[in-house]
Amino acid sequence: MHFLSRRLVMPNDLNYANALFGGRALEWIDEESAIYAACQLETNSLVTKHMSAIAFESPALQGDVVEFGLTTKTVGRTSITVSCLVRNKATKTTICLADDIVFVQIDPKTHRPVPHGKTMDMLVEQTRKELSTLNLGLQ
Repeated sequence: MHFLSRRLVMPNDLNYANALFGGRALEWIDEESAIYAACQLETNSLVTKHMSAIAFESPALQGDVVEFGLTTKTVGRTSITVSCLVRNKATKTTICLADDIVFVQIDPKTHRPVPHGKTMDMLVEQTRKELSTLNLGLQ
């Protein structure tokens, strides 16, 4: 799992207990996961089909920087399933985990599922190449 995206918890992101609002966290997870899936499949014609149950383990407070770790779990004919771990950047404490988020590639005109032509092996190699260009020492 690679942590390449971060967000700062701002006052507008807080609930009544002055912690990150669960709905905002879900919005961020969906957005970050969709960007990740779109990059993996090299398309922006994706829709979220399913998101597994999410258990919040610890709060994120105003001023915290949270980071999103993403990985590909499975690749189907028209779909990709990813996991997203949200954690506190400073403490590495897990905030929540969305273990199964399914995206389906669709035809932009018909909105029907279409094959994406990718395999898990192809995505592993693609990710390896992309990480090597970032010069992060993650190869």
